[in-house]
Amino acid sequence: MLASHTTIDVEELRVGMYIHLDTGWMSHPFPLSSFRISDPDQIRRIRALGLHHLRWSPERSAAPPTEPAPLGDAAAVAGPAASPGATAARIVRSAQPTGPARQAEPAEPAEQAEQAEQAERRRRREELSAQRTALSRCERQYTEAGRIWRRASDLVCADPPGARALTEALSRTLVSKMLGQHELCVRLLTVTAGERAAAHALNVGVISLLMGRLFGLSESELLDLGTGALLHDIGKIDLPDRVRFPDENFTPAESALYRDHVSHGVSHGRKMGLEPGALLVIAQHHEQADGSGFPQRLNVDRMTAAARIVSLVNRYDNLCNPPVPARAITPHEALSLMFAQGKHKFDATMLSAFIRMMGVYPPGSAVQLTDDRYALVVTVNSSRPLKPRVLVHDPKVPRDEALFLDLETTPGLGIRRSLRTSQLPAASQEYLAPAQRIAYFFEPVDPASHDHTLDG
Repeated sequence: MLASHTTIDVEELRVGMYIHLDTGWMSHPFPLSSFRISDPDQIRRIRALGLHHLRWSPERSAAPPTEPAPLGDAAAVAGPAASPGATAARIVRSAQPTGPARQAEPAEPAEQAEQAEQAERRRRREELSAQRTALSRCERQYTEAGRIWRRASDLVCADPPGARALTEALSRTLVSKMLGQHELCVRLLTVTAGERAAAHALNVGVISLLMGRLFGLSESELLDLGTGALLHDIGKIDLPDRVRFPDENFTPAESALYRDHVSHGVSHGRKMGLEPGALLVIAQHHEQADGSGFPQRLNVDRMTAAARIVSLVNRYDNLCNPPVPARAITPHEALSLMFAQGKHKFDATMLSAFIRMMGVYPPGSAVQLTDDRYALVVTVNSSRPLKPRVLVHDPKVPRDEALFLDLETTPGLGIRRSLRTSQLPAASQEYLAPAQRIAYFFEPVDPASHDHTLDG
């Protein structure tokens, strides 16, 4: 059932109201654009946005504390956030005669079964609606972030300070959304990744910030990390197309041209006026812990923490999303390869933390469950990485009505093995529809995010 919305003046906001901010996800400081107001500070921050009116949902709001009202004033007792139906229910209850409660007539077995079936159908509809809403919300946020990144990239040469302002604003928004949550999920998106440069920048930016949050970086350190991660490859705009991505068949001259993108990026960063922390991320994102990277062959002791994070995440995304999609390996294979072959090339502590955060089976991994069904990992909660949520191939359920299965709340069921997409049976490939490119975003684990709404 669709929620009804009412317009309200911002001066009339009260704790308990469920409100909707229609300003775009990047234009406000809250993790979600629709949420229930929980404290007066949120009201203060909403009013500071300069809005005069906004939408709210009365039936999804909790009645805020009110001053005692005169007897008989049922609407005042209910409070401004109570729905008309709730007020009417109070009036009806107050009119009932006092005394022993009437015993409800027991339902017939057939009627009980029908009620149970209706309740189950309603539960599935509500859960499916919430699932679609969460995915749609993440995709809109990802699209909005990508649009800002492309605008900033277009300004790097023409308006360096403008490019810096846009990128720092994007980084600040991502940091504020992440810091506002106790727990976050890494989310697989179904949107087409679009232009590779933007998709790669967002993947590296988002995952790097989640890593920085995990390691307890300060807010200012996170801002530099986010800005540097989003711009780490910006020097490639100065390269010919043929050398923008490494190739084993490069001549020595072409390899040298490719490696020059780091110095080009630092040059652009200086013109933009980036903070030193962000500049060092750009300068060091191809350095490796054992000193085998470029351009300065720095070892782990001479790299900043932010640069060590971006170096690791950059490698992971390049394995999952190479320039030639046919050469892509699965997220599970990428983690395994990095641990087995490249563990000396990355900060060991950070690599272990990265694997814990992404889960042994990161979002986008095709897996076979212990009951032999095939599934696609869609979200991983970094605090419970071994029990992700998966989309399961169930021939009895239409694909667009499939619910994600939470392995954490499904006793006795787990993941048996990871598979390459080509190893999935044809029917499972069609049903699960693994994306050609992996795109990640983050999703708050918050009670408000589980409210069933068709507006995010």
